[in-house]
Amino acid sequence: MGQQASALHLAESVRANYICAMTNSPLASSPLQDFVGRHDNLFVLTGAGCSTNSGIPDYRDSHGNWKRTQPVNFQAFMSEEPTRQRYWARSMIGWRRFGQARPNDAHHALARLEAGGRCGMLLTQNVDRLHQSAGHRQVIDLHGRLDLVRCMGCGAKTQRSEFQDRLGRVNAEWLTLDAADAPDGDADLEHANFSSFNVPSCEACGGILKPDVVFFGENVPRDVVATAQDHLAQADAMLIVGSSLMVYSGFRFVQAAAQRNIPIAAINLGRTRADDLLTLKVEERCEAALAFLL
Repeated sequence: MGQQASALHLAESVRANYICAMTNSPLASSPLQDFVGRHDNLFVLTGAGCSTNSGIPDYRDSHGNWKRTQPVNFQAFMSEEPTRQRYWARSMIGWRRFGQARPNDAHHALARLEAGGRCGMLLTQNVDRLHQSAGHRQVIDLHGRLDLVRCMGCGAKTQRSEFQDRLGRVNAEWLTLDAADAPDGDADLEHANFSSFNVPSCEACGGILKPDVVFFGENVPRDVVATAQDHLAQADAMLIVGSSLMVYSGFRFVQAAAQRNIPIAAINLGRTRADDLLTLKVEERCEAALAFLL
């Protein structure tokens, strides 16, 4: 077989695998299993779809559009007391269930992938720490972690569970309220008057307290981005799990992988921003697509 014919045959084979995965046929996991088996150093990027089966809602629909009002903006949180009152009131209600979330089979499957020596680094856009709870060791929390609270004045950090107790002590009347879960520990507490909600300040310096996560309008720390890029530079393939990649902070790593010409596979229900860059796409729930690892 000539080189041109061989290249054509390879391209058709890759395209056939892509189409097979898109059809959600019973063999849909086979191309993914082959993809994982062919690579020794996967760089894994995970998003909200990885945690939905743990009871944490995601932000976007299958078309990549917002399901609800966009999350709080960093500038508004820092400059407006009403925004901080609204955020922390909703968070106090939402944390009660978010803080009890446990890893699902997708998290356990990726931990197995690492234990088997095939995942060099996992970069997650999630702030729930469920990968670490599942036993995953090499994890970069791209957008921070919700289980910590940071003072924007002196930089002191405290456990979110401790701050939850403080919130409850000064807002006892709010503890009887309940609301539907929203992404990242938020709660759909609509039509409430937040003006009476008390937001504690830093006990050390009186500064503004903020969850130790990257809000919309806030930059991911440069050292976090640099560390992730270093690991991606060593990878021989990339696997995206449960992300539409609509946020640039995650999408840029897919762009970097494409520039290196390494294969990219994605598991996601619906459209992603990187569909035209993918070698393989599996439109299936994350835990089902990764079941072969368990």
